[in-house]
Amino acid sequence: MQQNKFIHGSLFSGIGGFDLAAEWMGWENIFHCEWNPFGQKVLNHYWPNVKSYHDITKTDFTIHRGTIDILTGGFPCQPYSLAGKRKGKEDERHLWPEMLRAIREIQPRWVVGENVFGLINWSNGLVFHEVQTDLEAEGYEVFPYVLPACSVNAPHRRDRVWFVAYSDGNGLKRSNGKHEVKPSEGSEYAQCDIESVGEWDAANTYSKGLEGGAITRNTKNGKRENYKSFEPRPFYKCSNWQNFPTQSPICGRDDGLPIELDGITFSKWRNESIKAFGNAIVPQVALQIFKSIQEYELR
Repeated sequence: MQQNKFIHGSLFSGIGGFDLAAEWMGWENIFHCEWNPFGQKVLNHYWPNVKSYHDITKTDFTIHRGTIDILTGGFPCQPYSLAGKRKGKEDERHLWPEMLRAIREIQPRWVVGENVFGLINWSNGLVFHEVQTDLEAEGYEVFPYVLPACSVNAPHRRDRVWFVAYSDGNGLKRSNGKHEVKPSEGSEYAQCDIESVGEWDAANTYSKGLEGGAITRNTKNGKRENYKSFEPRPFYKCSNWQNFPTQSPICGRDDGLPIELDGITFSKWRNESIKAFGNAIVPQVALQIFKSIQEYELR
C-alpha cells in the first residue's frame, strides 16, 4: 500500500460519486462494481485504469482482502424508497446481504454506506437496524447519520442515510503499524470529528476546502494530466433557492455532479442519464465524511 493516501474501493458507487469524492481527497481508487451499462460507461470513461466488476452477486472480492482502507457503497434504494412499491427484503434489489459479504471478504478498515431516508421507517426500521447489527457483528463501530444535500449548500434537501463504520483491526494497521496518512501538499481538510457530525453539520461549499485545485490522474496512455473539470463546484452559484425545499432537479449542477459526468451521454442514453441522476449520491456530502475520516486517522 502506498503511504500518504487511502486505498478506496466502491461497490454501488453512486454513478461515480464516491470515486469522485475519493479523488478529490487524493486517495487511490482501486475498483468499482456496477451492473448498469450506462453506469459502467461513466465509470470506465473517467476511471479507465480501475478494476471494473459487473455483478456483485457473482464477484469474489477476496483478492482485495487486507488491501482496502475504505470501502463505500450506496446499496440499491429502490426496495425502501417512498417513490417505489417498498417491497423491502422481498425485492430482488435488496442487495445489502451482498454488500455485507463483500465487506467480510475485503475486511476494510472503514465502510461508508448510503441509502434513502425511507430505509429508516421501512418495516419499523428493520433493515436500518439490521445494517448496523451486521456491521457490529463483523467487528465495526457504526455511526448512522442523516445528511441532506442542503447541508453542503445544495438548493434542495435530498435527505440520505449514511452509515460510517470503523474497525480498528482492519486496513491501515496491516503495514506493521507504520502506515502514515498525511494531507496532500497544498490541500486543506475539515477540522471536524467523525463522532460529532450531525444531521445539519456538514460544512457548506462556501469553504475554501471545497474549492480544491487541479488534480492529476493516469490516462489510458499512462500520462499524467490535469483535470480541472473534476474540482468540487460550489452550489451557491445556483439560483433556484426561492422554492426551497424542493425535490432535486434533473440537472447535474444542482446535484453536485460535474457536468462532464453526463457529457458522454448519447441520445439513446437519455433516459438512463436521467435515472442516473436519481441514483447518484451528492459527492460533496461524501467528501465531508471522507475529510472527517482522514482527520480521525491523522490524530
